[in-house]
Amino acid sequence: VQLQASGGGLVQAGGSLRLSCEASGRTFSNYVVGWFRQAPGKEREFVARCTWNCGNTLYRDSVQGRFTVSRDNAKNTMFLQMNSLKPEDTAVYYCATSLVLSSRPESYDSWGQGTQVTVSS
Repeated sequence: VQLQASGGGLVQAGGSLRLSCEASGRTFSNYVVGWFRQAPGKEREFVARCTWNCGNTLYRDSVQGRFTVSRDNAKNTMFLQMNSLKPEDTAVYYCATSLVLSSRPESYDSWGQGTQVTVSS
């Protein structure tokens, strides 16, 4: 699966952004989709993931209630709606796919190129 992420940008604290990630290649609906982020000097960390229809979702604690992961299998696209953004959400965000239900980066075998999200205070 090839992934292309978009939607990042600069936003003030409290604002919103919607990230998109378009997939091509193999059957998108077969895959768990995940979002990760990496801030400068820090390791890549799990943000959210959902199963083939997002009937089973998981979020890191710090984004629970503010971020929503979703997908449109007919359009081979997944999304991350980010509301009430905080400066500590600033990072490069990556989309990824996996054949297993996991929040570990090493379980994901296809990655998008990353999109920068910057939240100003």
